[in-house]
Amino acid sequence: MANLLTVIQTSPDPEQVDARTRSRRSIAQKIRDLGQNRVGALLLLLATAIAIVWANAATSSYEGFWETQLTLGVADLRLEFTLHALVNDALMAIFFFTVGLEVRREFAIGELTSWSRAVIPVVAAIAGLGVPALLFLLIAGGTGHANAWGIVISTDTAFLVGALALVGPRVPGRLRIFLLALAVVDDIGALTIIALVYTKDFTPLPLAIAAVGLVGIYFTRYLRGGRGPVYATLAVVVWMAFLASGVHPTLAGVAIALLVPVYRPNRRDVEHALDLARTFRQSPNTEYARAAANSLRESISINERLQSAYAPYVAYVILPLFALANAGVMVSPDILRGAFTSPLTWGIVVALVVGKFVGVFGSTSIMRLLRVGEFGPGLTVDRIAGGAALCGIGFTIALFIVDLSITDEVAQNEARVGVLAASVLAFLIATIVFRISDAMRPDQDAGMTLVRPVDPARDHLFGDPNAPLTIVEYGDFQCQFCLKASGSIQEVRDELGERLRYVWRHAPLVAYHPNALAAAEASEAASLQGKFFEFERGLFADQENQRPSDIIRLAQDLGLDVERFEKDLTSPEVAGRVRDDMLDAEAMNITSVPTLFVNGRRHIGPYDARSLLRALAEAAPDAPARVE
Repeated sequence: MANLLTVIQTSPDPEQVDARTRSRRSIAQKIRDLGQNRVGALLLLLATAIAIVWANAATSSYEGFWETQLTLGVADLRLEFTLHALVNDALMAIFFFTVGLEVRREFAIGELTSWSRAVIPVVAAIAGLGVPALLFLLIAGGTGHANAWGIVISTDTAFLVGALALVGPRVPGRLRIFLLALAVVDDIGALTIIALVYTKDFTPLPLAIAAVGLVGIYFTRYLRGGRGPVYATLAVVVWMAFLASGVHPTLAGVAIALLVPVYRPNRRDVEHALDLARTFRQSPNTEYARAAANSLRESISINERLQSAYAPYVAYVILPLFALANAGVMVSPDILRGAFTSPLTWGIVVALVVGKFVGVFGSTSIMRLLRVGEFGPGLTVDRIAGGAALCGIGFTIALFIVDLSITDEVAQNEARVGVLAASVLAFLIATIVFRISDAMRPDQDAGMTLVRPVDPARDHLFGDPNAPLTIVEYGDFQCQFCLKASGSIQEVRDELGERLRYVWRHAPLVAYHPNALAAAEASEAASLQGKFFEFERGLFADQENQRPSDIIRLAQDLGLDVERFEKDLTSPEVAGRVRDDMLDAEAMNITSVPTLFVNGRRHIGPYDARSLLRALAEAAPDAPARVE
């Protein structure tokens, strides 16, 4: 009998053409298929258009609505603010909170944990902050608004991700990760500048109260229960203390987020959750249901739970409301003429469109030339160029800093025109670059050549590293077709002996096999103790039982140091190694497994021993696989 969660569905057959359904989809399904990033970007764009039309069609109505006074309080304790301030100071604190969560995650378990991976987006982000600021000062430094240089420093993460989903390359995997890591560092820089440059009327005493609240937030993780209300109460206290101190209260969201714990799921916690779920299945009642639900929830870090919970509200409500409240630019002929001749407007446009591109693309090109950092397959010069152009979309934080740095209404309008014009230009330029990039890579040629050459120092290689014949397999430990292929490859090895080397790379089909990713990471943890292929054989021998307890038992049976093995399972190095293979597979349009490469060329057709021997005979000896 199949267990509760480990249900192996039928994998897509690599020998069959993928038959996609042609049935008519509902409007709701089409919207869901767009994805959160695209829908969020479209809502942001729609809110911007509405704000511009509203501000120009009914100026007094637009301004009057956002200046509506609100009062909250009890007795003599009152807090008064406008609707505009509610959006910019309170709701945007939630946005910056989610930014802080992402920053915390990337540095703890994400792309910024490895220096070789992090150095490229970090340097690109720093250059993308500095070059635009210098260009702005060169062009607009004499306008009396030199202190507005902060407008051009930051890339809009929400628009960046949404635009990449809308107009990015066909295979954006590594570019997406690069841009997200860059955006995280970019946000850190922008938030630091807001705190240091645009804080006025500083009062230190409330910050002492905020510090006590932040200490309380840090230690809340050790409470056995009821952490949610405690986090919420302390967060409100910290936000109000920041507001009273003169430091912009949105930064409270970042400070709180950086103290929220983040970790990869612990295998024992996951196993405990599964045990409780089985108990509930056998004896369904409220107590077991609550225990199972709590255990499942607690197995995921609160950082990731909060990101998942707040992401829809930020994408669909907070950012569109911010655009609605801040993008109401007056676009009368006089204002447009003034903006067209304004050094402030042109300083913003040139700094964002040219400065961001030069900073990001120029720095990455220099690092590539000097071989600094790790550029994975798919992160090509042309795609980096498109991504660098997208970085010129400086919408949310740019409009945010307009209000902080400029008091004159006419200058504010000129600055907003510059931000909007730069964002449109950056989007159009990136679209053109990506279309040219895709045209240079015809669909029929995509994925026919192995994008990452075999590297004996990196790859899981069986056989003589210098063998003239090579089979590289992208596979999934829960795939029945991969099990069949392993038998065929063994027959080929029996026939060719040391003339053949075999390489395994990961392409877990998580949509079909619920434990495939965990199994891949477990094999990587085993490889750190020199037992990759032994672990691989163990996983193939029992494909239907690859739960956490089964994986630990297999490690014990192979004589691994289980304590070290469990620690390695949660390490970012192991997760990063599997993710690298998956991104390589995406870059080569691998949608089913096993996908085999014979001496660097994709094998099309049957993968029985006879067919593989024939393919190897055609490839050798004139096309030996490359070795790094």
